[in-house]
Amino acid sequence: MNILVAGATGKTGQQLVQNLIDQGHKPTALVRESSDTSALPQGVDLRHGDLADLQAGVCDGMDAVIFAAGSGGATGPEMTKKVDRDGAKRLVDLAKESGVKRFVMLSSIGADQSNPTGDIAPYLNAKHEADEHLKDSGMTYSILRPVALTNDGRSKDVILGEDVDKSAKASRADVAFVLAEAATTGRYDGMAQNMQSA
Repeated sequence: MNILVAGATGKTGQQLVQNLIDQGHKPTALVRESSDTSALPQGVDLRHGDLADLQAGVCDGMDAVIFAAGSGGATGPEMTKKVDRDGAKRLVDLAKESGVKRFVMLSSIGADQSNPTGDIAPYLNAKHEADEHLKDSGMTYSILRPVALTNDGRSKDVILGEDVDKSAKASRADVAFVLAEAATTGRYDGMAQNMQSA
């Protein structure tokens, strides 16, 4: 499968791209002109695009799109809205225009709330709006909402759905594995699931 990955240069994205290559798929990294692509695995195609200003055609030729990007913890609410909400929604729309078969969204625990409170409320609100936009798009979708991320390796298992402990942790390696599985197998189609490492 040809799979476009937004956020491919991030810690989770790099592992995701490697997973896709290992499984025999052809990932394409959506990167800004200024992105540091040196950590990406060899053999990854690059497609230039800025999530804050995506141009038409960026999803052309893709079977699936994975949104694994984020504005980062150091940015303010405005950039969070631009990337995590508006960028994600625009990518969904462009994927639909290009006839992409499946869209996988990396979201966050708590993004199922329509009116979150607390320190990360702007982030959760942006994620919630992007998730709802994807659900309403008519596309085949999968939404993954992991708990707090760690840099640990793969664990023996993952827990998905209602049984997730919201105070638990999820390794980026596990998240990357499940995102790849969601994009390529269809086993999580039409589902929005919480996730933790077991």
